[in-house]
Amino acid sequence: MTSHVEQQIQARMARVRAEEERKRQQREEWARRRKAGVAKRNARKLRLLVERGLDLAPPVDLSNASYAASGA
Repeated sequence: MTSHVEQQIQARMARVRAEEERKRQQREEWARRRKAGVAKRNARKLRLLVERGLDLAPPVDLSNASYAASGA
């Protein structure tokens, strides 16, 4: 048989664990929403760039056949 104090402590520990789990789930949900929002904004930005006819990558100069960083 457990004492009243031990029961109170166990009940409090259970509440704390439940609250920590709730907060963890909330953080995961926020992370999912944040990730989805960023992806949506990036897709919109790329779509607008394409609609405006802007190049998505800088032109590459293939006349320089050297692979050295200095171009030598």
